[in-house]
Amino acid sequence: MNNFKMTHKLIMTAVIAAASLVSAMAHGSNPLLGKRNTPYGVPSFEKIKPEHYKPAFLQAMQEQDAEIKAITSSKEKASFANTVAALDKSGGLLRSVSATFFGISSAQSAPELLALQTELSPLLSKHNDLISMNDQLFERIKSLYDKKEQLALTKEQNKLLSDLYKSFVRNGATLPEAKKDQLKKLNEEISGLQNKFAQNMLAETGAFQLIIDNKEELAGLPDDLVAAAAIRATKAGKEGSWIFGLDNPSIMPFLQFADSRELREKMLTGYLMRCNNNNDKDNKELIVRLISLRNEKAKLLGFENFAFLALDDRMAKKPEAVYELLDQIWTPAKVVATQEAADMQDMIGSKFVLQSWDWRYYSEKIKQEKFNLSEEEIRPYFEANNVRDGIFWVCQQLFDISFTELSNIPLPHPDARAFLCKDADGKTELGILYIDLFARPGFKRGGAWCGSYRTQTYDKTKRVLPITTIVCNFTAPIGDKAALLTMDETETFFHEFGHALHNLFKDVNYYGVAGVPRDFVELPSQIMEHWAFQPQSLHKYAKHYQTGEVIPQDLIDKMEKASKFGQGFKTMEYLGASYLDMDYHVASNPEKINILDFENQSLYTNRGLLSQIPPRYRSTYFQHTMAGGYTAGYYSYIWAEVLDADGFSAFEETGNIFDKATAAKFRKYVLAPGGIDDAMDMYVNFRGSKPSIDALLKNRGLK
Repeated sequence: MNNFKMTHKLIMTAVIAAASLVSAMAHGSNPLLGKRNTPYGVPSFEKIKPEHYKPAFLQAMQEQDAEIKAITSSKEKASFANTVAALDKSGGLLRSVSATFFGISSAQSAPELLALQTELSPLLSKHNDLISMNDQLFERIKSLYDKKEQLALTKEQNKLLSDLYKSFVRNGATLPEAKKDQLKKLNEEISGLQNKFAQNMLAETGAFQLIIDNKEELAGLPDDLVAAAAIRATKAGKEGSWIFGLDNPSIMPFLQFADSRELREKMLTGYLMRCNNNNDKDNKELIVRLISLRNEKAKLLGFENFAFLALDDRMAKKPEAVYELLDQIWTPAKVVATQEAADMQDMIGSKFVLQSWDWRYYSEKIKQEKFNLSEEEIRPYFEANNVRDGIFWVCQQLFDISFTELSNIPLPHPDARAFLCKDADGKTELGILYIDLFARPGFKRGGAWCGSYRTQTYDKTKRVLPITTIVCNFTAPIGDKAALLTMDETETFFHEFGHALHNLFKDVNYYGVAGVPRDFVELPSQIMEHWAFQPQSLHKYAKHYQTGEVIPQDLIDKMEKASKFGQGFKTMEYLGASYLDMDYHVASNPEKINILDFENQSLYTNRGLLSQIPPRYRSTYFQHTMAGGYTAGYYSYIWAEVLDADGFSAFEETGNIFDKATAAKFRKYVLAPGGIDDAMDMYVNFRGSKPSIDALLKNRGLK
């Protein structure tokens, strides 16, 4: 018996030893196990305690192992039903426990949950590998794949079988035993490093504090930002001071409005130096090890580098296609950004040379000067609940769906709110949506995302409702004051709602065909952004939080004129991160990389990124790629933007951006099918032709 199998045997012995305890808890004290007696079968969030997760995971892995064994030990000849469908259905409890745990631990990063992530990571990696490299299981799948044309499968079943076969091959099923063992060890270490990277970033982001004791140093800052900083200081035991952090609702307006150039530099330096401080949270050596292991894994599986492996099942297919797209946008973006920098230097004069910590501050000044428009003038019209209701209205106009708030239903966090989504007939239930909008510095992972506590599927002929969640890090309301969103936060809310619609409208029979390629997944979210600031939308939801006055037309006109302002900076910082991600994963000798030198070479030497524009994510806190999810895939946002810009043109061409017939086609061909169809086929089915890059360049003001 090899070491890996021996290790797994010991693990499963422990699982079995714990089984009696778990079984006793199944219908009793562990709310993660047994039937959910909650509205719509949502998790019993208020009953779940950290100590419930580990026994639930152990029980869930044991159950799936038994389900897999039942498939492989069957005396019946392999069929779609007893092999492919059975495998797709297996692990139901593990899916449920995992969705709850990772959903909660991202939004409420308690220390005990972070420790449990570290403990569970190798167990889950080994469990998944034992399935994906199970020789008997693969033999049954291959026997069906080799004769799939003779099986009279539906289109969906054929796609599931094909994807499953390719997934097994990509995960090492055809490797000799010694190389399988090597791959298992690589997967385990990669999983652990990704988890460690994310935890280091969370810790470094939460640890930074800019403490201000002199009120004069607050000059230029909006009143609500100052009030939030005072509350943060009081909670930290420093009443009478003001504390600013690296969470977006704190740092971004600080860089935008703070008159103190010295303090802007301190804030931005703290932000850019996360996990690059040569302490126990430093990620540089971790990154070298991580990208080296990924490269080794790719070569083991027969790919030139990890980028080729990652792109193999995506629309781009090869790194060259990614670089070609990025290069097409880089040149015009650099021209615009260079002019933006020159305009700011003209405003500064000879007092000093423009630096990165000056960019947002002087960009705001120029916007006010050019367009007589300030972010603070706009925010009173973007109260969080009004924006949410505006999104509901847009969805109703497009798809005739409705959202009704639910009470007396378990919530993942007291800040969250729950809604039931119904279809056009007012009766058909599409799913449950949780919305959790506000930042919890140090306890909620940064950024914004849409996740699922239960994905859509079918139980025989009954559609199982998805339970989806939108989680953001917007500025929380202070006391009885309203939560006012920035334009960027408003656009983010629309973006994440597009992901939610994708989850709610999905209509597939099998888990294995529910997903879409990484470079297609942002199409539903990004196309939704187009409705955020349309005059028809603004007239409906953009109401002054105090007076109820609808946003005036002259302000809408100013917003429209300023809509392409600053796109040079925004595009270059995004593209910089996209290049960096790809460069790491095509590197031929990643084990020899010096992270800081590599980053500088990739961005500034090779591409000429302006010195005043850091990439949106520097290496040591680039969670999208280093912690998984968007590894060799950060380009996906701009790839999908080509689709969404061209796709929104389909609505514009009708003369009505709320054209229901076009929306129905988008729902039918893009949102509902999951991954049953090829991604480009889905787009062409909707649009009638392949997309052009022209609409993207026009929308960004780069053409």
